[in-house]
Amino acid sequence: MSTNSYESPFCTRYASKEMQYLFSADKKFTTWRRLWVALARAEHELGLNVTAEQVAELEAHIEDIDYEAAAKRERECRHDVMSHVYAYGLVCPNAEPIIHLGATSCYVGDNTDVIIMRDALKLVRTKLVAVIRNLAKFADEWKAQPCLAYTHCQPAQLTTVGKRATLWMNELLMDLDDLDVRISRMKLLGSKGTTGTQASFMELFHGDGAKIRAMEQKIAVEMGFAADAIVPVSGQTYSRKVDAQVLNVLSGIAQSAMKFANDMRLLQSFKEMEEPFEKGQIGSSAMAYKRNPMRCERITALARYLITDTLNPAFTAGTQWFERTLDDSANKRIAVAEGFLAADAILNIMMNVTSGMVVYPAVIRQRVMNELPFMATENVIMDAAARGESRQELHEHIRVHSMEAGRKVKQEGLANDLCDRIVADPIFGVTAEELRSKLDPANYVGRSVQQVEEFLAEYVQPVLDGAESAADVELTV
Repeated sequence: MSTNSYESPFCTRYASKEMQYLFSADKKFTTWRRLWVALARAEHELGLNVTAEQVAELEAHIEDIDYEAAAKRERECRHDVMSHVYAYGLVCPNAEPIIHLGATSCYVGDNTDVIIMRDALKLVRTKLVAVIRNLAKFADEWKAQPCLAYTHCQPAQLTTVGKRATLWMNELLMDLDDLDVRISRMKLLGSKGTTGTQASFMELFHGDGAKIRAMEQKIAVEMGFAADAIVPVSGQTYSRKVDAQVLNVLSGIAQSAMKFANDMRLLQSFKEMEEPFEKGQIGSSAMAYKRNPMRCERITALARYLITDTLNPAFTAGTQWFERTLDDSANKRIAVAEGFLAADAILNIMMNVTSGMVVYPAVIRQRVMNELPFMATENVIMDAAARGESRQELHEHIRVHSMEAGRKVKQEGLANDLCDRIVADPIFGVTAEELRSKLDPANYVGRSVQQVEEFLAEYVQPVLDGAESAADVELTV
């Protein structure tokens, strides 16, 4: 572990090894070499002066990368692609003359970026589904537990603990839809040449455009894409809007995660629910009794970073000049990688939190019963109105009693005596026993239970059926 130079917290504290690998030098440069192999194979099969032996030699040395030789060459030529062409040629002397034949740097650079983003989106998808799976189990377990619902962060009517979890899931399903669309629409740049005209390949193939199209299709299939998953037109690069679109999907996940985390932080402050808290975990260096929601706070912090990070590829997409400019490179290699590392970290924490959320039914019920008299007033009004009392007069009596009961609770710290006030007011014609019978929280949750069951069966389970399960994650620090 280096202690005398900066290290990204994404690598040391937050992101998984799987996601870090996808943005590693090994992944990047072995993919470059796989693309060079695919190019050479396609050129061989389509009749260019590339031999099967040269293709085989390239294929045999995909992972045999001499990083030191490439770095030394780059210091001399100041070109990363040509330095790796040189290093590849050192271990493939017979194939060295045909490496990168007809291609420009973006053939390996841009196609690799698309491949890495595709693979990273798939990893994000696996973890997103894992979070949804955890929440589905939680929602089903707590679908009938009445709790306070809030509007303006003020107690409103009741909901259930499980119903609230469906709200979190619903947004994550929206993110999953966007994610699936983006994965399905990922396209390779292909082999478009210096300005996107494929002029170099027209020279190599003597003007045979059909062979050039076939070459691109062969490369796409070898790299795991459909034959037609190639951008139809481009400059030297694929459109940088692709990066912006991908980061926007990750931003959507961050928005949903932040909403979940903020709700959990509030619920933990109410002592209704808590994120997992380990046996030896310290909540505060000064206040030993504290159980801080540090995991959800970290989700909020990382989500804030990721949402902001989406501006980078957006500005880059809007400032590309004509067929190619290089003011994208330094920005995109940071923004895209760290956007994925942030999304990965957020989902890692969410997987951890959603697999061990703690509910305190006694606290929830106490808070419900403190507010339920206010919420029961609508039913009291309806019953009295059915007996012939004026709905408007009933409403005014309830308003006066509610304001006075609320004043005593807030200003004098007394218990909520609204029920006693209603029983004592002859306009309502209700006894204490009758009123108590109305104060069953289960009578005030509407269709919450049915909504949870329908949502899980009709929308969530089809997503979970057959979905790959993500491995358990261990939070570092």
